[in-house]
Amino acid sequence: MENLLFSLNSTMPIFLMMLLGLFFRKVGIIDEILATKMNKFVFTIPLPFVLFRNLATVDFKAAWDFPFVAFCFVATLLSIVIVTIVSFLFHDRSIQGEFIQASYRSSAAILGVAFIQNMYGDSGMGPLMIIGSVPLYNVVAMTVLSFFGPNSTGFSRENLKRTVIGIVRNPILVGIACGLVWSALGIPLKGIPYKTISNIAATATPLGIMAMGASFDFRKINGKIAPAIVASLFKLVFLVAIFVPLAYLAGFRRAEMVAILVMLGSATTVSAYVMAKSMGHEGTVSSSTVMLTTLFSAFTLTFWIFLLRSLGVI
Repeated sequence: MENLLFSLNSTMPIFLMMLLGLFFRKVGIIDEILATKMNKFVFTIPLPFVLFRNLATVDFKAAWDFPFVAFCFVATLLSIVIVTIVSFLFHDRSIQGEFIQASYRSSAAILGVAFIQNMYGDSGMGPLMIIGSVPLYNVVAMTVLSFFGPNSTGFSRENLKRTVIGIVRNPILVGIACGLVWSALGIPLKGIPYKTISNIAATATPLGIMAMGASFDFRKINGKIAPAIVASLFKLVFLVAIFVPLAYLAGFRRAEMVAILVMLGSATTVSAYVMAKSMGHEGTVSSSTVMLTTLFSAFTLTFWIFLLRSLGVI
């Protein structure tokens, strides 16, 4: 019972906030335009501040964990390889790029930081997990959506340039880089600057989670539901079942394990749908997978945390 309560206390506050966002959407307080702007605001302002603060206030050498970052990178890469192989089983090649991206691309930044803070307080594991996974998310998303799709043009020099620029300008990665540099230089962060940054950072989780809930629309779970269901199973169940045991064997525990769990098993990010549409894809598989994984991750993440807690891993 204690482990179940721990699991519910870790996940339910986050998902209740998501339901609150959905409620606000239903009663008209938040509309689709505002939800989109909230997502963009959280991604570009408070979330980078969270990551900057978490890293700027710890010792650089203590914060950096190469084996952990390397595991996140390799697990993400192998996850992509697995879902890419599975994508060839579908007869409709036009959905292949969407299926691949939706099956591996997590809401790792917002949910990862939220879960770790909810369970362990501030931790450098969230930013380090993002370093190991998010750049790869973007590079592969651009690649598969260019190669596999209804209007595939291949991976051109222009696409490569756009990908590199997107990574360099990624606000999350900028926040991490600034935090690491600040920490390495040993500059103290306290007083008025620290309180100001902390106040801005405090808006990331409530706004980000409510925006995710407000973006939920049952009407988007429509055609091509079979590939969306398969993608959702990989996103919430199969990849976790493959790589979390490997993470355990590699010696990762507590905040490290939670970061890995969220990286592998959280809902597909809304950005997957936005990017797919912007690159000429229909978007049905992406939007359906976002909806399904957002809905069912409340149950699957609670189960995984309960299991890991019962085994004494977290």
